[in-house]
Amino acid sequence: MPCVRLSAWKKINKPGDLYSYPWVRTDQANTRMAKSPKKSKAAPSKSKKKSLSFKTSHGIMPALDSDSVYDVLRTVEASTKIEGVIGYKIGLTLALRLGLPSAVAALREVTDLPIIYDHQKAGPDIPDMGPKFCALAADAGVSGLILFPLAGPRAVDAFVGGSVDAGLMPLVGGDLPLKDYNASGGGYVVDDALEHIFKRAVDHGATHFIVPGNTDEKVRHHAAWLRKAVKTPSLVIPGIGALGGNISDCFAAAKGCRAYAVIGRAIYGAADPAEAAKKLAGEALKFA
Repeated sequence: MPCVRLSAWKKINKPGDLYSYPWVRTDQANTRMAKSPKKSKAAPSKSKKKSLSFKTSHGIMPALDSDSVYDVLRTVEASTKIEGVIGYKIGLTLALRLGLPSAVAALREVTDLPIIYDHQKAGPDIPDMGPKFCALAADAGVSGLILFPLAGPRAVDAFVGGSVDAGLMPLVGGDLPLKDYNASGGGYVVDDALEHIFKRAVDHGATHFIVPGNTDEKVRHHAAWLRKAVKTPSLVIPGIGALGGNISDCFAAAKGCRAYAVIGRAIYGAADPAEAAKKLAGEALKFA
């Protein structure tokens, strides 16, 4: 696949070009990137810091992980007005196909709900990359970032703190809904890594935490500690559906917390995404 220089960005809207999608367009974020690369470094700004939250205490966040842009837009159009759908997660499939600023612009044509970017996964990197990453994500227009700062305490400081300074909602995690992810299951990440990450993230003002929901045990464990550390913490729970978890058990385990299920294939892969989203959102809203 040939490279497209920033100076040629405007040309890719022509029919027949490599990325000839009608929603790919030049925007302010790309203009700033082309003219002033130094803007990528985020400087702490109290004026940018604000409290961000979802509009309902419980709900679902469709994960737009399809590799089809058509399926993504179809899913958003079908679900954006459904009560209990609180935002959307986008990841590498859409960002690599369109570029993050253009992916956000495409979604903004059909929804005004929060857009959460999952870099899959941002955070396990050197601290110097944190402010740069967060500033570029903010320029692209996302509402929040999924962060897995597994590289250590300074990574938590740089990525979680950097997102807050950039005016973005940090959704902090470090664990995946996979049986062989943690050391006790044969994986490479120590079992209490998430606890240490959460404790340091709270010091930076984080209130949204990602806890895998393939079993409700982890949800219950982390919810108990977070309730003591944060006033009404928000748990964002992946692993629902194909990976083994279900909304009822996980939300019951998250008693005293705001809870949101991240659901992908069960919605974007459904014959009727609107009906699938409505059913799952209704299940979530029973706990509101």
